[in-house]
Amino acid sequence: MNFEKLEKYLDSLYDVNVPGCDLIVYKDHEPVFRHMAGYRDRARTQPVRGDETYCLYSCTKVFTTCAVMQLIEKGKLRLDDPVSMYLPAYARLKVRQPDGEVVPAVRTMTIRHLLSMQSGLDYQTDTPAIRRVQEETSGHATTRQIVDVLVEEPLCFEPGTDFLYSMSHDVLGAVIEVVSGQKFSDYLKENIFEPLGLKTIGFTQKEKDLDRLCAQYEYDEESKTLRDLPGRVMTYRISDRYESGGAGLISDLRDYGLFVDALSCGGQAADGTRILSPEMIQLWNTNQLGPVSRRTFDEWHRYGYSYALGVRTRVDLTKGGPGSIGEFGWDGAACSWAMIDPHRHIGAFSPCMSRISCMPMTSFIRPYEA
Repeated sequence: MNFEKLEKYLDSLYDVNVPGCDLIVYKDHEPVFRHMAGYRDRARTQPVRGDETYCLYSCTKVFTTCAVMQLIEKGKLRLDDPVSMYLPAYARLKVRQPDGEVVPAVRTMTIRHLLSMQSGLDYQTDTPAIRRVQEETSGHATTRQIVDVLVEEPLCFEPGTDFLYSMSHDVLGAVIEVVSGQKFSDYLKENIFEPLGLKTIGFTQKEKDLDRLCAQYEYDEESKTLRDLPGRVMTYRISDRYESGGAGLISDLRDYGLFVDALSCGGQAADGTRILSPEMIQLWNTNQLGPVSRRTFDEWHRYGYSYALGVRTRVDLTKGGPGSIGEFGWDGAACSWAMIDPHRHIGAFSPCMSRISCMPMTSFIRPYEA
């Protein structure tokens, strides 16, 4: 395999305001490529050394939806179960009409709708209801308490009728708690983190790992420069007890790399530990969008992809470069990016330090796998 183009691409990111990045590629449980570029600190004096931890933001969603697929495989959850079976607050939904009128919802929101971002929820994290719960709990609101009040705001459309990126996967975190009888983080630890030997990942950073956490930046459109984000913040941690299924995890490259490697090999790690069956992975990456939702998703310009059960999924090889139908994964607000190709047994992960959008590395990786 020749990774020369990929190395040049990674090295070039510094020039387009991505201060530092790291990338690992696995093939059949073997790491076949690793490259670090740029700097890990605000002063740009410390080169990326490879043991950094990163705020994953929306790359968290791959773990959350994997957990849901596990529960479906165990028969504890079904795709078309009403969300209200687990979260009674979701039994009486309201929908805002195009003319602004708010009316009772006609359709039932299901687990499938949450997974496929067709729930009608939005991504507002500072609503009057959320602020009220925060005040009532003195800033200690739980995942369930926050999720229960999301539906005090009207849905943007009837469930299942369109695509809108939203807090749907945060709601799934609460569903997982109800179905498993465990705190969301405890479920992930017992069923994904510990079986795969993931030592760093979590919703909070261990004291001993604080110096590994990379600086964070935000891109300023006006000045075309990076602006430091103050402190070591996790933007989507709404309270000290809230565990965001959509954006809350912190991880290093090692842990996420082992995760995508297992998924790319049919849900089985190098030591034989299985976290998901190949059949469930195939269901997970099956397109869920009809014509209307697909048109909305296409506005994201993810050429050759549609959206499956919480992940992008490759549906067209005539767009977006070489690859495999069913290759799937997702990315995050800080440019972290995950790819799982279950057909070629290729898994890749790259964390970055900026909160800007950068070009996915998919087209650079796949051509080298013949």
